[in-house]
Amino acid sequence: MARPHRTRSLFSLFFIVGVLTLAGYFTFAAVQGEYGLFERIELEAQRSELQQEFDQLEADVVAMENLTKRMSDEYLDVDLLDERARKVLGLVRADEIVIQ
Repeated sequence: MARPHRTRSLFSLFFIVGVLTLAGYFTFAAVQGEYGLFERIELEAQRSELQQEFDQLEADVVAMENLTKRMSDEYLDVDLLDERARKVLGLVRADEIVIQ
């Protein structure tokens, strides 16, 4: 009679250890795995950084489009033309004093 009880308790011990091992494995995979919690947090941080970079690049594009429009043949911005001529060609007006 002692034998069936011992076998049953040994089986239940293995069963409990197996269940705990599987639960531990799935918990570890949910936290540390390829699609786990830590990976998700890292991807969210990367997405946030890339979104900020995208927004900055988008603002740069808008600024460049504005400058391009202001320098086009259809739209002449005298102030911008004067600024670019001074910077690129080194031009100054006759009534100005240049300090270097």
